[in-house]
Amino acid sequence: MNLRLALYELAALHRLDAAATDRLQRAAGLNDEPVALAQMLPRGVAVRAAALGGLGIILWIAANWDTLGRFGRFALLQGVVLAMCAGALWRPAARAPLGLLALLAIGGLFAYFGQTYQTGADPWQLFALWAALALPLCLGVRSDVLWAPWALVVMTAISLWVHAHTGHRWRVEPHDLQAHAIGWGAAALLVAALSTPWRRVSGAGVWALRTALTLSVVMVTATALGGLFTQHVAAHYGLGLALLGAAAGVLALPRLFDVYGLSAVALGLNTLVVAGLARALFENHHGGDPIGQLLLLGLVAAGLLAATVNLVLRLARRQAAPGESA
Repeated sequence: MNLRLALYELAALHRLDAAATDRLQRAAGLNDEPVALAQMLPRGVAVRAAALGGLGIILWIAANWDTLGRFGRFALLQGVVLAMCAGALWRPAARAPLGLLALLAIGGLFAYFGQTYQTGADPWQLFALWAALALPLCLGVRSDVLWAPWALVVMTAISLWVHAHTGHRWRVEPHDLQAHAIGWGAAALLVAALSTPWRRVSGAGVWALRTALTLSVVMVTATALGGLFTQHVAAHYGLGLALLGAAAGVLALPRLFDVYGLSAVALGLNTLVVAGLARALFENHHGGDPIGQLLLLGLVAAGLLAATVNLVLRLARRQAAPGESA
């Protein structure tokens, strides 16, 4: 519920004038500074400064590629990593932004290493190594400021691994099912590792979980759609429906319920169902009316979306009910 809108409705119901409405808003504390602003604003600025600083170091090295020399570039990147890790250890108040800067510098260091020595390693290996070496840093800092970008790095490594094992092409073929299934399984493990039951160990919060979950849903949905629109529907489509359906069932459980996560999975499911119906309608229309088929498809999509939203809202109210009664 929006408190401000509720007060406006209350003022309109009792026909309060402007002065009385202003006193009502002041009594509700709407004109006061948010309680956590003084604490959250410096943190937010520090995190953004760390992100821009990490990217700035990488771009500065690229701009001065011929000036620094190989030793200078390595020394700068390694020095930044060591300095930021030491600062995160000694200054707990600045641990999250300094850890983020170290995380970005680790990525820059591996990118430069791969560019300099041309080891022949696949790109996914560099991202996997980046994620592995940054994992102790994330466990030490225990903040979404690091876990969310770390989840992005891991999902990039998984996607590039699938790309490397499908002929270095972004394709969906029936014989690629094993590689895609392994990638989906790795993404599911990442989501599980960042979920609520493991939060005491990892320190990851809701934004890290939502980042991993969103990227996983995009991966599964896009791959399943690719399987749907092959010449003959590949098994990826059915497997994607089953995986998203299972994820929706898990996220609907009271202990693991999350409105955002359930909505993201439900959107992926709706997309696959509507796309499957579209293929069934237009592949076997046998001279039918395309306008009528489009109308039917639109009505089904709208009805499915309305039913999904209603179900998610009902689950959200049921989840909030025990807290309200307490």
